[in-house]
Amino acid sequence: MISLESVSKKYNRKSVALEDVSLFIEPGEMVSIVGQSGSGKTTLVKLLIAEERASSGRVKIGDWDITRVSRRDVPLLRRQIGVIFQDFKLLAKKTVYENVAFALQVAGESPFRIREVVPEVIEIVGLQDKMSRYPHQLSGGEQQRVVIARSLVHRPKIIVADEPTGNLDAINTQEIIDILSKINDFGTTILLVTHNKDVVNHLRKRVITIHGGQIVSDQQSGKYRL
Repeated sequence: MISLESVSKKYNRKSVALEDVSLFIEPGEMVSIVGQSGSGKTTLVKLLIAEERASSGRVKIGDWDITRVSRRDVPLLRRQIGVIFQDFKLLAKKTVYENVAFALQVAGESPFRIREVVPEVIEIVGLQDKMSRYPHQLSGGEQQRVVIARSLVHRPKIIVADEPTGNLDAINTQEIIDILSKINDFGTTILLVTHNKDVVNHLRKRVITIHGGQIVSDQQSGKYRL
């Protein structure tokens, strides 16, 4: 469950990123957040992962009140939220397996747990035959699949994907969206932040449109018309 109650984010008097935004996303939903550049989409993502703090209002994810979470609890929160960005942020000198395993290693997981989980999530994204390859040996779509696998290692209840297909061609874009849809079928909530009209219209899922820092449309099985 994701809940925003009258949330505003102001950097200064002249810079208002979000203004009085309220929304509720049910567990297991797949929702597209759309809007033009500068509309407030990325700020919304930063609030959800506690990278930024709301100026006013309340942000809640499950039992977490993000507006009050302490800095020491942020890493624990982020293990429950898988995050996928447009830029892959893979470690160039580590293989596919090692890149995914690293997310568990920094969390202090045991070698047994790592050997158990990593092959499972790599198989979900269809890269089981490329576990020993390095990022430079992969296509852009394959690199993004590694990022998705990495986001799944803690079995998060929510995946936040911020422009995950922004650097990909149409074929790779569709493959990434199909994987995210499959993960959603498992019961994981997917929040897809995008400006890609074709992706949104193909999904035919709930669409929330942000413009000028405010929600201007919230449609079930809607289309992106801006």
